[in-house]
Amino acid sequence: MNKYILVTTLAFMASCNTNKTKKESENMVNIENPLLVKSTLDYGAPDFTKIKDEHFMPAILKGMEVQNEEIVKIVENTDAPTFENTILALEESDRVLDQATSVFYALAGAHTNDVIKANQKELAPKFSTHRDEISLNTKLFERIRTVYTNIETLELDAESKHLVKEYYKNFVKAGANLSEDKKKELKDINAELATLSNDFGKKLLDASKKGGLTVSGKEQLAGLSEEKIASLEKDGAFEIQLINTTQQPLLQTLENRETRKALFEKSIHRSDSGDFETSELVKKMVLLRAKKANILGFDNYASWSLQGTMATTPDKVFEMFNGLIPGAVEKATAETKEIQAEIKKEGKGFKLAPSDWNHYAEKVRKSKYSLNEDEVKQYFELTNVLEKGVFYAATKLYGLSFKKRTDIPTYHPDVVVYEIFEEDGSKLGLFYGDFFARDSKRGGAWMSSFVKQSKLRNQKPVIYNVCNYPKPAEGEPALISFDNVETTFHEFGHALHGFFADQEYESISGTSVARDFVEFPSQFNENWATHPQVLNNYALHYKTGEVIPDTLLQKIKNAGTFNQGYSIIENLCSSNLDMQWHTISSETTVENVAKFEEEALAKMKLKIDEVPPRYRSTYFAHIFAGGYGAGYYSYLWTEMLSHDAYDWFKNNGLLNRHNGQKFREEVLSKGNTMDYSEMYRVFAGRDPKSEPMLKARGLK
Repeated sequence: MNKYILVTTLAFMASCNTNKTKKESENMVNIENPLLVKSTLDYGAPDFTKIKDEHFMPAILKGMEVQNEEIVKIVENTDAPTFENTILALEESDRVLDQATSVFYALAGAHTNDVIKANQKELAPKFSTHRDEISLNTKLFERIRTVYTNIETLELDAESKHLVKEYYKNFVKAGANLSEDKKKELKDINAELATLSNDFGKKLLDASKKGGLTVSGKEQLAGLSEEKIASLEKDGAFEIQLINTTQQPLLQTLENRETRKALFEKSIHRSDSGDFETSELVKKMVLLRAKKANILGFDNYASWSLQGTMATTPDKVFEMFNGLIPGAVEKATAETKEIQAEIKKEGKGFKLAPSDWNHYAEKVRKSKYSLNEDEVKQYFELTNVLEKGVFYAATKLYGLSFKKRTDIPTYHPDVVVYEIFEEDGSKLGLFYGDFFARDSKRGGAWMSSFVKQSKLRNQKPVIYNVCNYPKPAEGEPALISFDNVETTFHEFGHALHGFFADQEYESISGTSVARDFVEFPSQFNENWATHPQVLNNYALHYKTGEVIPDTLLQKIKNAGTFNQGYSIIENLCSSNLDMQWHTISSETTVENVAKFEEEALAKMKLKIDEVPPRYRSTYFAHIFAGGYGAGYYSYLWTEMLSHDAYDWFKNNGLLNRHNGQKFREEVLSKGNTMDYSEMYRVFAGRDPKSEPMLKARGLK
């Protein structure tokens, strides 16, 4: 049954006991609201020529209503619980809601406005209540449990069995086995957490937009190009907005030390006080999460959250940290000495500060490796990187082909759309690329879907990547740093995970996997950015078309392990903060967030004055507004998997169709249909090893 039939049928069924006026009203809503009918565009892609802000709230509320009605039907069904009348019915109950929310949250992240932000605030507690009303529904869980208990007597294929197990596991994890009193307590906590998380995200967005650095004179911006300075001009002054990380990109090129210090201070204290202060939100959230874990029978939030992951327990995560910290600290200490020597070489006597690191690290890079980032950028024009790099690698590995589509409407003029085809010419899906930073977009880079793959729903994937690269002046090429090149490969790795999904059921399709597995395909895809065959195809000088010289390529490779001590320490610092916050008990008293941070870093020997955390708690959106609570470690965990997988490719011929097909069939196409450790063993023939990651990072 397609989405249009489902929506109109359910609308009719929902209104069959009401008067004619209400029927007509509901039918009019369905006709006029493009989020409540199936799009007529290819692949069911959202039609942004029709979607307006006023459509979101009624469509989402209608989606909740429809799903609630479907849940009632399941619960009130007098027939014995079966896979079809319970699990499958539950799986399909969110069709309408999913169609509306997929577009709403895409715009909330990539092109928001005051209406969308107001809707988010209003919807946060509603969604929490809606989810809890389903996951804590006693009668619904009894039916799920019956199917789960009898699973071996049912004639189900492996994927359907796994779906049953996932629903049972997730309902238990959500608290379905609790008493009614405890369920009510949990619902109240979830609703409050949803509101606090939304408030955190909003304050942080405002802090990044409005809490940046304003300087009055061009001399304070020495080191920046005239074009860059012109792009910062605003109302007779110059304004530098903040990005989400602690370190800011312009710190690398700003020559004025006072400007660097001022920008760094703005960044690291953006949410510490005033209108943007988030520390009280942090304290409330971590204690509520600890209390939630207690209600669910766990000592702390991390222990509860890590169920179903590859790591499984906080102890395993801390074990990984302990294995990385000594080598990383040793590497960062050596880098500190190199950078301090560079400062001395300039005849300056000051001690290296965090705000100096990127600036002087770049000078060391240039002197040690003769690598100039501005020179490198000349060879990395964004369209070439995408089409002749990212897409080219996908063609060589997986046989894909790409066609640009200019007839598909988008939510912003900067967005580009490509149709993707299999090797035999059959259609695979649509890809949207939204690469440039703007005020309406949150920081960072991410992948998500307008339409997820599902055989049951007859859906092919419609996937988007969002990044935050500096937008060039009108008519100028979009030249990006090599870091941004790797980000482009990274995010398309997520996209491939979604495109290659081959599941019957949407809820376990593609990237619907554990947090410490979902970053594996994306980080693995970064490896192809420096593969000679791929690099020589896309790294073309934007003026001359000259392929990047071997000498410059070698410099990039030689510099690959430079600054890796710093890089891994700033990640470890943030990952450790996340785990320390989420292993406290509900009885813990946190009076000062900054003091907690200092103690948490010192506890793991990670308090290094020159190397701050990539994110401090007060602007750590991943864990307080992005669903990664007790999960930020997963970036390091999956990096280990990605380097190990690339090592397997090295030992088996690297870039070829056979290897790509094997990786697609045994990893990228599996979604959440089997144990992740077993999935990796099937692919590699063994468990993953950490040595390739340590070598790649220059730590071994």
